[in-house]
Formats: sequence, structure tokens, C-alpha cells
Amino acid sequence: MIRGPLTFSPDPQDSSPIYLQVARLLAQTIREGGYKPDEALPSERLLAETLNVSRVTARSAIDQLVEQGLIIRKRGSGNYIAPLLEQPLSRLTSFSEELERRGYTPSSRWLNRSISVAMTDEQLTLGLSPGARVARLERLRLADDVVMAFEVSILPQSVIADPMAVEGSLYEHLTRIRQAPVRALQHIRALNAQPRLAEQLGIPDRQAVLFITRIGYLESGQAVELTHSYCRSDYYDFVAEMRREG
Repeated sequence: MIRGPLTFSPDPQDSSPIYLQVARLLAQTIREGGYKPDEALPSERLLAETLNVSRVTARSAIDQLVEQGLIIRKRGSGNYIAPLLEQPLSRLTSFSEELERRGYTPSSRWLNRSISVAMTDEQLTLGLSPGARVARLERLRLADDVVMAFEVSILPQSVIADPMAVEGSLYEHLTRIRQAPVRALQHIRALNAQPRLAEQLGIPDRQAVLFITRIGYLESGQAVELTHSYCRSDYYDFVAEMRREG
């Protein structure tokens, strides 16, 4: 059903098509919390009647929201509000902490938890000797049962001797054993998902994803965590606050 006094009147000063004006209204309502993640959007007929527009206009507006990643179409079921993780770049938090902060239920689908020899780049990043062994944790990260990211975390075996002991939040586990990072460097870039990754994330081949590399450091300056995350760009939104000097 429609939440609150959702009304629409075409802006005579706005030269954009009516369906785009409707799409902006709905997008603003979603971002302000008018609808909850995974909640069904009202039907095209109900939206059209409530906003006093045609069903073609309502459908076109919804199409725009689907393209923006705000709406998910489920065949035979309807249109649903997509989960969106807005993650500040100035705060060091875990995936689970950010989701819980926003009212989502985080979970993991484990693909691999093992001990193996560190690769050359992992040795360099974590300051390990050749032949050193690391814990390798591979999993899909979910929010309310929706796959948001594929993640690979590499940590020295001296920090995590038994990878199977990590069940939920990695940072919660590291906090319990007093090995949690206090600062991190994070690099973000876009890349196109290869077939295997696309299948894991449930997206089309070659769709753009956000590739994030995080290196976490202890207070001593020792690198303790190297994590590579492949995040669905339609669900992730990174926010950075900037100030002008002078």
C-alpha cells in the first residue's frame, strides 16, 4: 500500500518527462525510508491511481528505479525495494556492523575456510616470510538473504590458526582474540564481472562491480588483514565527506 501523503503534481518549470519526475519522487521517498528494504512497491495500477498518472507513466518510472538499482523485479511476484548499503569511507567497520546499524540481518555463505601458503603479493602486503601460511576465508556476504558481495580475506596463520572458528563476523572474532585492526587502507575501483563471479553474485556477465581491497593494521602497525571484496554496484553506495581548506 502507499505510505503517507504521497502526492504528485507535474512541475511546470521542469522540462523533463512526467515519468522521470515520478521516478525522482519515488526515489526520494525510498531513500528517506518511506519503504523498507525487501518491501513490495505498490502495483503500477495503484501508483497510477494515487499519483494521478497513466499506468504507462507509472511503469516507465518503475523502469527507471530498476535501472538505478532501487527496485528489484521478481517475476510473478512484483517489484521490491532493493537493499542498499551506504558505507562511509571515514569509519572502519565490518560488513556485519554496517548492516546491523541499518536494520538488516547479515549472514555469510561460506565457500572456503582453509590454511594455505601465502601468495607472493599476500606475503608482501602482510609482511610475511616466503612459505608462510595464511588463513583463507572465502564467502558470499548477504543482507536479509540477498547476496551483496563475494569476499576473500587472508590473515596470517599466527592470527587465525583455525579458520573454521570464524563463523559470523570476522571483526567480532578478531576482537575476541584481541587482533582487530584499528585502522585500514582501502582501495576501490570498478571492474566487469567474469562469468563465475557474475553467477555467484546473481548478476549478468560483464556487469560492473566494485572491487575493494582493504588492508587492516594493528596499533603496532603490523598488517593483520587483507580482504578483497567484489560488491554489487547496484546495492553499494560509498559516501565520503570532504572539507575545503582555507
